[in-house]
Amino acid sequence: MMSRKKRRLYLVAACGIGVCSATALMLVAFRSSLSFFLSPNEVVAKHPAPGMVFRLGGVVQANTVVMGTRNNKPYTTFRITDGQASIPVVYTGVLPGLFRQGQGVVTIGAMTRGDTVFDASTVLAKHGASYMPADVEQALRKAGKWNPKFGPPPNAATWDDKSPRTIEADANE
Repeated sequence: MMSRKKRRLYLVAACGIGVCSATALMLVAFRSSLSFFLSPNEVVAKHPAPGMVFRLGGVVQANTVVMGTRNNKPYTTFRITDGQASIPVVYTGVLPGLFRQGQGVVTIGAMTRGDTVFDASTVLAKHGASYMPADVEQALRKAGKWNPKFGPPPNAATWDDKSPRTIEADANE
């Protein structure tokens, strides 16, 4: 017959193994649904692996939006910038009604086509005059393009189009 202390020890050990197993399973399940946020400058610097899903946030660069149709589906290309770098984005689908040049956006997708084009599966546009996604706000602050002490974010159309680094220019270096 087993002593009372040994039974408790086995019970505690079994509960510990169960909790550890459940935690490990949850972490594995969550890992597949995580998407990291990167600014265009970080994408140029880090070169994420093709196919790795992440969120790309910034401002739609002025005079870069081109819309059309492909296979009877709306197709849009544009560039996202944080003031330091610029990334070309391709999106197939209907854009949100608030999508415009100079507006803050967050896109979800992956780098494709030789690690130079971001294929977006989702485009999220800002929904109010005072709203800026926290990650985009951080990227703009880091780039020196905006300080909230001095009012709302600047209109991206006023940025010098030649100043941001592009992913193509960085690849040629």
